[in-house]
Amino acid sequence: MGAALASFSPFALALVSACMLLSISTGSAGPVKNGFDLSAATVPMDEIRQGGPPRDGIPSIDEPRFLSASAAKLAPGVRVLGVSVGDVAKAYPIGILNWHEIVNDRFGDQRIVVTFCPLCGTGMAFDARVAGEERTFGVSGLLYNSDVLLYDRESESLWSQIAKRAVSGTLKGEQLNPVVTSHTTWADWQRRYPDTVVLSEHTGHVRDYGRDPYRGYESSRDVYFPVARTDPRYHPKERVIGLELNGQVKAYPFVELAGGTGRLADRIGDQPVIVEFDAEQRTGRVLNRQGVELPTVIAFWFAWFTFHPQGEVYRSGS
Repeated sequence: MGAALASFSPFALALVSACMLLSISTGSAGPVKNGFDLSAATVPMDEIRQGGPPRDGIPSIDEPRFLSASAAKLAPGVRVLGVSVGDVAKAYPIGILNWHEIVNDRFGDQRIVVTFCPLCGTGMAFDARVAGEERTFGVSGLLYNSDVLLYDRESESLWSQIAKRAVSGTLKGEQLNPVVTSHTTWADWQRRYPDTVVLSEHTGHVRDYGRDPYRGYESSRDVYFPVARTDPRYHPKERVIGLELNGQVKAYPFVELAGGTGRLADRIGDQPVIVEFDAEQRTGRVLNRQGVELPTVIAFWFAWFTFHPQGEVYRSGS
């Protein structure tokens, strides 16, 4: 990482330093990390790394409070992760998610877990009912391919956010069902959902939500933690819309979409889709043939590729 780390925030530098110290002190001596038994994990144990903080050192928000759109007083360009289920719409400012990564929430009768990995730029929400039981999730303090590993408190299984599955514990192999999310600006989300509510900064924790603890990371080519595979076609932090449909995966890099009209007819496998891209708001979504939005994730290129090295990649003009 070298001199490039000089531009990163003190928090980020401390995180990397802590991880290095942990790696030196623990090495690969045993199958337990941060209190989780990894002996039967479905991914290589030595690729599950300590991220620095211990289990729950990054505290999830378990009793979220919300404000009306007018009371939130967010600037138009503030980035949010938006989730709409039924007639309820909620915006989760990235400035809060950077510090907590997980919000255990409820939309009516449905429990939803909202997740964000600052290292991968990935905001994803899931149905929190798994194997017939509602789950509450925490931050394990562990990473796989630089991506946050969640854990559910009921079984203490570890879950890969991007892979959407449990990699250890009694629920190993179970899948998380994704919920449609929108990683966009506050102005865009509020225009689409004027009755939205907004996650309050009154989280029960003292954090400076106006400060980005990962300042400089998004523009740097450096990745804090090792990943299994890389690809030089794009800047590591180039944003892509990642789609998985019927076992097929495809990435739509923003740089490839930027030269188009904002609406692209495409196919993934034998399924026709429409990709909508908003260059001004730096967001996009994918619709099926019926015009229904599909669950996607906006991710840094390095993160999407390391989980989907054989996936298709959209190239403009090809």
